[in-house]
Amino acid sequence: MKPLREPAFARLWIAAFFSETAEWMLQIALPVFVFQTTGSAATTALSIVLGLLPAVLLSPLAGVVADRWNRRLVLCVVCAGQAFVALPLLFVASGGPVYVLYGVMAAQAGLASLFEPARNALVPELVAPDELIGANGLMSINGSVARLAGGWAGGLLLGFGGLGWVVVAYLGVLVVGSALLARPFHRVAAPVAAGPHEPVLRAWLDGLREIGREGRLRLAGVVVVLTSLAQGMFLVLFVVFVLDILDGTEGDVGLLRGVQALGGLAAGFAVATVARKATPAALLGWGGLALGLLSAVIWNLPALTVSLGVFIGLFGLVGAPGVLAGSGLLSLVQTTASPERSGRVLSTMFAGMAGFTALGALLAGGLVSVLGAGVLLNVQAGLHVASAVTVLCVSASGRLRRDAVSAVPRSG
Repeated sequence: MKPLREPAFARLWIAAFFSETAEWMLQIALPVFVFQTTGSAATTALSIVLGLLPAVLLSPLAGVVADRWNRRLVLCVVCAGQAFVALPLLFVASGGPVYVLYGVMAAQAGLASLFEPARNALVPELVAPDELIGANGLMSINGSVARLAGGWAGGLLLGFGGLGWVVVAYLGVLVVGSALLARPFHRVAAPVAAGPHEPVLRAWLDGLREIGREGRLRLAGVVVVLTSLAQGMFLVLFVVFVLDILDGTEGDVGLLRGVQALGGLAAGFAVATVARKATPAALLGWGGLALGLLSAVIWNLPALTVSLGVFIGLFGLVGAPGVLAGSGLLSLVQTTASPERSGRVLSTMFAGMAGFTALGALLAGGLVSVLGAGVLLNVQAGLHVASAVTVLCVSASGRLRRDAVSAVPRSG
């Protein structure tokens, strides 16, 4: 827990908790609201895609903003902007047309595409280099607790008070997050000097070329493709799984998404303490393999039982390998990308996540009536397994170690 001794990182950590809690509230509430309103998995998938597409389109801008502007200020403005663009949801909650919700989801996704690269590029400036994996573990703890709090609150508020209650709570949480980011940070490492102000597209392509040059970043790209396809399928199929297969409620949707935070919380503490010296590839490979195998167990278990208590336990457990894999992927990118291009590299990775998540959601929404949710859920688990096996095989070959050595002169 040493990174929390740095006041600047501690404040960023707390602010990130509020931001992610707010995000999870809408991530749970909005797809359920659409599914309940339309009764269509395909329409639910379309709403998810519309909420992801701006992240892909704004990727060049997001990376350049993270590398050129004050990253703390970017985070503060984004939090305030997300609160502002959510206001039309109050109109939807009072009976307005559902299509307004799609516009809000698109605007939220566009702002989020600016937030993630700036936050993750800022972390290495606030902690010592040998504490970076531990800091990412602490950020994972944040994500886990935020998923539990935000997911539970989003589902519960939607079920008992409707969308309006969700929106009011969302606005309040974001205001706190923005206030915490208002004051400047004291940095452990000097801020990276901005490069020449070349055109946005050219600057973004420069970051893209870095991914092509570095084997470790290319491997991260393969992982992003496979796991994001799986995540997109999950976003659609999970709602169907809980409401139709388990015969649950909207509160159960929030509970089962949120309870993953329990396992994630334990894994985050492990990464921040005893596992902080583990290699990113080990976390990514073994965590991803466990995630895929546990997912397969969960999706096939309804043949034996639909007891909510059993699934609460399993979804709590599956949160742990997810955090391990996520921390490994983020650390692999952060330790490979050159500091002056880290924002662009991270934004490209996040854009890839958004794009392939959207593709996975479209595939799931379009094929669920043809193949059935059970088949597609097993495909989803298989994608995680395939990603993990790829990482473990490349790591065992020694290629990652050679790439790391060859990258030292360039990144110094």
